[in-house]
Amino acid sequence: MFLNFLWSPLFFGMQDISPAQIVITALLIAVAGFVVASRRRDRVSALLFLPYLAWVAFATTLNSSILLMN
Repeated sequence: MFLNFLWSPLFFGMQDISPAQIVITALLIAVAGFVVASRRRDRVSALLFLPYLAWVAFATTLNSSILLMN
């Protein structure tokens, strides 16, 4: 949750794309790790996090594209 909160001001507020890329990539790894780790213990929880994982993956791709274009 902290990484998600940190990314928005970096990307939109300060328009500091490189640090925002680091934060969003760390968030993607953390969410993917949670989904993988929780799927055996609580399958419903893991499934409910899949849309969030997809959204973070999409946001990471957008952040990467903007970083490469600038």
